[in-house]
Amino acid sequence: MEQLHIGVSRALATHAARTRFEDLPDGVVGAFKRALIDFMACAIAGSAMPVSKAMLAYFEESDATRTTTVIGTSAKLSATNAAMVNGANVHALDFDDGYMQAAAHPGGCVFPAVFAAAERTGASAEQVIAAVVVGYDVMLRIGGAMHPVAASRGFHNTPLAGVFGAAAGVANLLEFDAEQTLNALGLAGSFAGGIREYLDEGAEVKRIHAGKAARDGLLCAELAKRGITGPTKVLEGRYGIFHTHVGDQVRWERLLDGIGKRYEISQVYFKPYPSCRGTHPFIEAIKILREQHEYSPRDVVRVDLGGHGLAVNGHDQKRHDNLLDAQMSIPCAAGLAVVFGDVTTQMFLPETLERADVEAVIERSNVYIDDECERLYPQKRSAFVRIALQDGRNLEHRLLDPKGEHDNPMTDGDLEAKLTSNCQPLIGLARCVRLVEQAWDFEKIGSIREFLAA
Repeated sequence: MEQLHIGVSRALATHAARTRFEDLPDGVVGAFKRALIDFMACAIAGSAMPVSKAMLAYFEESDATRTTTVIGTSAKLSATNAAMVNGANVHALDFDDGYMQAAAHPGGCVFPAVFAAAERTGASAEQVIAAVVVGYDVMLRIGGAMHPVAASRGFHNTPLAGVFGAAAGVANLLEFDAEQTLNALGLAGSFAGGIREYLDEGAEVKRIHAGKAARDGLLCAELAKRGITGPTKVLEGRYGIFHTHVGDQVRWERLLDGIGKRYEISQVYFKPYPSCRGTHPFIEAIKILREQHEYSPRDVVRVDLGGHGLAVNGHDQKRHDNLLDAQMSIPCAAGLAVVFGDVTTQMFLPETLERADVEAVIERSNVYIDDECERLYPQKRSAFVRIALQDGRNLEHRLLDPKGEHDNPMTDGDLEAKLTSNCQPLIGLARCVRLVEQAWDFEKIGSIREFLAA
């Protein structure tokens, strides 16, 4: 271990402990509000999914505390259990925000933990904003330092880095000093875990990963508050999380660069499609080709789909035995995009995926590693698509950044529409409108309780 890197855990803890609302630039507060709208859209829509309902049913049977809101429902649970269910709900549709440099989804890890703590303490909106920003910052810096090696070794960076972000966010909300925060992060290191084996079977455990991180991060902060200690070199120590998970292949520059000046919440992407982010550049490239050229899906002979290695490996399967299989599959996304010109939640229903025209395109798809896409990743999430037609034409498009990335963002209106279109069937239009209004004026509300009761 180079002595240069000793002390990075403490530096992150100090940053998390010291940051307050008044330290945040206006643009960062705006980024929080955008993330909040996306979080609420995913939490409410996800609450209707089978995994979410099963988890809630279990906790309602076993948890009589009933103090903390399960978003999108009338239920209340203990703080830790509500954080877990809310986090799982956010990740339930693969529709939640993400950060390309870490291949991780922060919203479902950080917001539920901070909201649960804030609801219990009656924290102000400004305290919540600062805590969420800190949680995102710690999580995404740690995740960025471990990516892409951790993911290539089979670890899921969302729960791995997310528990640190959740712990840091709650520590900030509870106004821990640097030493208490360091203990919370130290404890989080032993709670960090999550593997990507779900990719090979479409296992639903993936939905739970964000909720696990939210619950465990909240728990780590509460234990640190009560004097339980964690290792002070949890990241950089000889048995720390970096050594155990990525060896000497740490991207150290991602960890502390611009800390206190650049906040990673401003760099997250939002999803316009309810599928793995790795499928999105292919969807958009196909949509562009459909707009530029006239052809019928029946005319498609072959679809070549070139991407970077991490997107291709584990996402090239043509089967779609369940929802997760389909959402994780580049050929499935391509088949839907070729046939319909879009990909929406309802299209992942079996009756759509099993249509003859969709199945035909899926079977004619070829996914491979494209050298240029590999060179550009993780700076760019690019894709190269070639559609061969029966009349001999080869339609080609190289896409550098799909909609939603920092350099190609979803607009505020896009995010509002995402919430309304996905949540109106569950909570009604009036409440959707009220949630959006309160999100844009979030710092003016009295407390998180007021927001959740909107």
